[in-house]
Amino acid sequence: MRLVELPRLPLATLPTPLEEAPRLTQALGGPRILLKRDDLTGLALGGNKVRKLEYLLAEALSQGADVLVTGAGPQSNHVRLAAAAARKVGLDAVLVMYSAAPAEVQGNYLLDRLLGAEVIFTGSADRSSVDRALDEVADDLRRHGRRPYVIPRGGASPLGSVGYLAAVLELEAQRAARQMQVDHLVCAVGSCGTLAGLWLGATWLQVPYRLWGISVSRPRDECLARVQSLAAGAAQVVELVLPPSAEMPTVLDGYLGPGYGIPSVEAIEAIRLLARTEGVFLDPVYTGKAMAGLVDLVRRGEIRRDETVIFLHTGGAPSLFAHTSSLLDWGATGQAVAASGAGQ
Repeated sequence: MRLVELPRLPLATLPTPLEEAPRLTQALGGPRILLKRDDLTGLALGGNKVRKLEYLLAEALSQGADVLVTGAGPQSNHVRLAAAAARKVGLDAVLVMYSAAPAEVQGNYLLDRLLGAEVIFTGSADRSSVDRALDEVADDLRRHGRRPYVIPRGGASPLGSVGYLAAVLELEAQRAARQMQVDHLVCAVGSCGTLAGLWLGATWLQVPYRLWGISVSRPRDECLARVQSLAAGAAQVVELVLPPSAEMPTVLDGYLGPGYGIPSVEAIEAIRLLARTEGVFLDPVYTGKAMAGLVDLVRRGEIRRDETVIFLHTGGAPSLFAHTSSLLDWGATGQAVAASGAGQ
């Protein structure tokens, strides 16, 4: 196991708090819920991607890179944090985004522009168009004498997943300090790198709680395949052997709503619930849908009211400002308006 030996650039404010959510717990009639506040990682309004960027930026600098190349959608949390990390260490940033430039500059896209990143749009609504364009952009930069470092969409790579292997160690230290039994950990699943790292760490340490991933973008089977592949790659990076019989996390794909990047009624209800019980903001793309999943699991008895749950808050609040009409129309009519062009 060579986790400590891996180059890591300290970008995050760690450890992030593990906070009780007593009013949310009361509103649901149990279970006991705690929030792992990875929305408070510090860099550029925070979020889970900072843990991954600590390892990715360290590798970029060790390779002598002078420009970071990555991509996703205009409201991507990963893109915002990657651009900020690049600026913090003196690198340029080129961001590849699917579709076309949004009509309004707001949310994460506004922050990308403030960071002075170069933005290239693929012109295709297909999110995978970003994957194809990243290498093309990097090749063009090399032809012009630059030294690019490419990060896959969402920061989902074996090295990036190591950030959440390390996060399990942090969480276990917090749990041990409280002498607290935990039964479940729930998080959003998008590009799958976070859940892959969590699963690898949980398997290595044989944690007592069950991992739940609430998919916001992919079918369950695709998520599980990506988690397994990324975790296997991360295990190789840190020279850790995964037991062949390791139980996979539980991934649910029934909370996607109208589609990726489109708020669901249930997600907006969950956003309002956490804001009004704990003063904590979720986002409509990731954490809102994950919390909607948690609420439903409690109501259906899949998570018992006498158990203890950790909800991993992965951040994303800036994207709230790109979904104003959905949030306000819900408040007026009880229904969310499907917003297009806001995917991350």
